[in-house]
Amino acid sequence: MKNQPYGTYQGLIRENLRNSVTNNILLLSLFAVTTAHAQTYPTRPVRWVVPFAPGGPTDIMSRAIGEKLGQRLGQQFVVDNRGGAGGNIGAEIVARAPADGYTIMIGHVGTHAINLALYKAVPYDPIKDFTPISLLATLPLALVIHPSVQAANVKELIAIAQKRPGELNFASAGSGGPTHLAGEVFKSMAHINIVHVPFKGNAQGLIETISGRVQMMFSNLLTSMPHVRGGKLRAIALSTARRSPQAPDLPTITESGVPGFDATPWYGALGPAHFPPAITARLNSEIAGIVRAPDMQERFVAQGIDLTASTPEQFAALIQAEVPRWRKIVQQSGARAD
Repeated sequence: MKNQPYGTYQGLIRENLRNSVTNNILLLSLFAVTTAHAQTYPTRPVRWVVPFAPGGPTDIMSRAIGEKLGQRLGQQFVVDNRGGAGGNIGAEIVARAPADGYTIMIGHVGTHAINLALYKAVPYDPIKDFTPISLLATLPLALVIHPSVQAANVKELIAIAQKRPGELNFASAGSGGPTHLAGEVFKSMAHINIVHVPFKGNAQGLIETISGRVQMMFSNLLTSMPHVRGGKLRAIALSTARRSPQAPDLPTITESGVPGFDATPWYGALGPAHFPPAITARLNSEIAGIVRAPDMQERFVAQGIDLTASTPEQFAALIQAEVPRWRKIVQQSGARAD
C-alpha cells in the first residue's frame, strides 16, 4: 500500500470532523423535534386497548387511569375492550398498531408471560413486539380454605395434605389462569399432591369452595375477603412476595414456610415496539403521578388491587424474567388453554 500524503490525512480528518458535526447537529435536531412532539402530545384521542371484557380488574383499572391521563394531558384516552383468547386478541391489535403514541394497552401476566406457554400459537412476541411504559399494579391472591379443613396456617395445611395425598382439591377461575397456576406453584414448592378443579370464573370457584365441595382456592382479595369476614372461608396466606396493605395481618406463603413463593398477577401499560422514547417517558411520568396519588391508592386498596409504578426499564426486566419462569410453571402443570 502506497504511503498517503500528509495533506490527504488532514483532508480525511477535516472530512470526519465535518461528518461528526453534521451527525451531531442531526441528532440534536431529532432530539429537539421528538422532545417538542412529546411536550405537545397528545393532539388527538389515544386508544387504550383493554384485552378483556368490561367489568373486571383490568377494565376498572384502565378506565380510572385513562380518565386521569385524559385530565392531565388534555385528550381523551378511549378504552377499547377487545377480549378473547386470554387477552391475545387485544394484545395482537396493539402489537400491529402504528408506533405513533396513539395506541397503548394494559397488559398483564397472562398476555405477556403465561400465554406464550399456554397456547399453541401466540400471534405476537411479548418482548419484541411491545414497548413497556410502566408497571401499574399487582393483584394479591389470598389462599382461602373451607372451615372444615382444620388448618390455621400454611404449615398445618401442608401437613394435612401430606397425610392425605390426592384427597384435597383446589378450585380455580379456569385452567391456565393465575388462580390455577398459583395452586400449581404451591403444590410443587410445598411437595404436596392436591387436585386442580377448574371453574368458569372466580365467582363460581369461590361458591364451590364456600360449599365445601372444594377445599381451597387462590382468589383475589376483593371477592374473597367478604366471605372470610363472614366466616364462610378462612384466609391463611397471600401469594405475593410481600404483605399487602389491604390485609396487613395476613402473612405471605414465603413467611409461612414455603421460601421464595411468589405467584402474583401484575398489570402494566405498553405500546407497540419502537414507541417514541420521549412519549414513553412522558406517559411513564404521568402514570407514576396518577398511581401514587392518595385518592387512587385509597380507591384501589378497597378494590383489592395494589397500585404501583416502575421505570420502563424495570418493567421490561420484569417481563423478560417472567416469560421463562411461567413457561416452566405451565409445562410442569400440564395446563392447556381452554
